[in-house]
Amino acid sequence: MFTFFSAGGRAAPGATQVNAHDFSFKSMDGEQLPLSLYRGKAIMIVNTASRCGFTKQYSALQEVWQQYRDRGLIVLGVPSGDFGNQELATEKQIKNFCSVNFNIDFPMTEKTSVSGENAHEFYKWARDSLGGIARPRWNFHKYLIDPRGNLVDWFSSPTSPTSTKVRSAIESFLPQRQSLR
Repeated sequence: MFTFFSAGGRAAPGATQVNAHDFSFKSMDGEQLPLSLYRGKAIMIVNTASRCGFTKQYSALQEVWQQYRDRGLIVLGVPSGDFGNQELATEKQIKNFCSVNFNIDFPMTEKTSVSGENAHEFYKWARDSLGGIARPRWNFHKYLIDPRGNLVDWFSSPTSPTSTKVRSAIESFLPQRQSLR
């Protein structure tokens, strides 16, 4: 169920509030992966593809994951063949490709549709929440979710996960590092 907004952006009377924690994916290993598991953490959800010009962003995603995971960031890869059919056929192939080529250890979902009528419900909600401008138009589109489950930002495919813009957005939702005195 989705939240219905009035023209002013506030929930319409009687509407059910929905946030990212209300959605669930299936993990690469076929297990349920409810986003509510990550309550209290920031989440970057990225639709990925193994045979894309942006595939090198896997390295940047792994770098961001390693840098911020101890402060509460989850990077969640969502393999999809929606754009140019650039994803491998099976989860086993995808997992092997990510491991061998990029040493990926952040969570990944099973191959999932992210656009059009067959899009996963999270992606439909994100599109409806942020407007058509924020929908994935290609592989490696990124959504940022705050620790309360609010969808707070998006970044287009060409925007590197290690860019100043993305890092600043991530850091705004993470606890500050403790200084060593």
